[in-house]
Amino acid sequence: MRARLRPAATRAIFAGLSGTLVGIGLARFAYSPLIPAVIAAGWFGPSQAVYLGAANLLGYLAGALGARPLARRLPLRRLLRGAMLAATLSFFACAAPAAFAWFFLWRFIAGAAGGVIMVLAAPAVLALVAPERRGLSGGIIFTGVGIGIAASGVLVPPLLLLGLSATWLGLGGIAAVMTLLSWQGWPTAAPAAAAAGARLPGAVLALIAVYGLNALGLVPHMIFLVDFVARGLGRGMAAGAACWVAFGIGAMLGPAAAGALADRIGFRAALRLVLVAEAVTVAAPALSQTMPVLLASAAAAGAFTPGVVPLVLGRLQLMLKPGGAAAQAAWSGATVAWAVGQAGGAQALSAVFHATGGYTPLFAIGAAAFVAALALDLLTLRGAG
Repeated sequence: MRARLRPAATRAIFAGLSGTLVGIGLARFAYSPLIPAVIAAGWFGPSQAVYLGAANLLGYLAGALGARPLARRLPLRRLLRGAMLAATLSFFACAAPAAFAWFFLWRFIAGAAGGVIMVLAAPAVLALVAPERRGLSGGIIFTGVGIGIAASGVLVPPLLLLGLSATWLGLGGIAAVMTLLSWQGWPTAAPAAAAAGARLPGAVLALIAVYGLNALGLVPHMIFLVDFVARGLGRGMAAGAACWVAFGIGAMLGPAAAGALADRIGFRAALRLVLVAEAVTVAAPALSQTMPVLLASAAAAGAFTPGVVPLVLGRLQLMLKPGGAAAQAAWSGATVAWAVGQAGGAQALSAVFHATGGYTPLFAIGAAAFVAALALDLLTLRGAG
C-alpha cells in the first residue's frame, strides 16, 4: 500500500506548483504572446522586444547559478517567498511605458526569481514525500509551468482587449494570488550546504548533459513552430495560434503524466522512453505538414517541455541522497545546463535559420539532440538510477 501524503507535504507540493506557475509559467512564457502587443503599442521596437525575452533567459541563468549561495545565507522559506514576490512585482513594474533599461531590469529579475525557484523548490518539497510518491508529486509541482504556458495562450488575448497595461496588471494579480495562497506552504528546512567545488559522479554529470541536450532539442518547437505554421506554410496566424494552444494544453498535462509513468516503470525507463518520443515528436513537422500531425506534435512537445523535469529530478534523487549537498549541487547544475541548452540552442538555431532560410534543418537538429541524449544515457548511465 502506498504511503499517504502528510498535510505538510500536500501544502508544500501546492507551494511548489504555485512557484513554478508564477516564476516560470507566467514570468517567462506569458511574455511571448505579449511581444506583438508591446510592438504595436509603440512601447518598444521589434529588436528591443526580443531582447527583453533574452533578459529573462539571462536572469534565469543567473538565478540558477546564485540559488545555492543564497540558500546558504538566507532561510529557505524566506528565499522562496522572496522569489515569488519578485516575480509578482515584475508584472506591476512593467504595467506602464518606461525606459528600455527599466523593463530589461525587471525582466531579468523575473528570470532570476524563476531560476531560484527551479533550483530550490522541488528538491526541498520532495524531501517531505515518500519515495514511491515522488514521481507524481514532482509532476504536480512542475504542472505549474504548464498551467502558465496554457494561461499565456488563453488569458492574454482577452486581457489585451482591455489594454496592454491592464494585461500586465492582470498577470500580476494572478501571480499575487498564487503567492498569497502558497505563503504558508513552503518547507522550513534549508537545503544541505555543499562544499565549494564539490565533485559529482560521472554518471550524474552525464545525466546533467542529457538534460541540457533535451533543452536544445525542444527549441525548434518552443520558438519556431508557430512561425513555421503561420508564415512558412502560409496558413496564417490562426493556425499558428492553434498550435500554441495545443502546446499549452500538452504542457499542462505532461508533468503529472510523466511523473505517474515514472512511478509505474521507474525513472530510468520513463526518461529513455520520453527521449525516443521526443525525437519522433520534433522530427514530425519536417516529415508531414498536415494540421493533425502539427497539432499532435505541438501538444506532445508541450507535454515534454515541463514533463521531462520531474523525470530528471527523480532520477537524480535516486542516484544521490535526496535533499543532500550532492543532490542540491546536481540539480543546480542541471538547471544551469537547461538554461544554457535553451539559450545557446535558441541562438544557434536562429543562426541556422538565417543561413538556410528553411525550417527543416531546425527540426532535424532538434531530433538529433534527442538521439544524442539517448545514446549518452545508454552508454554512460547503465544501472544508474
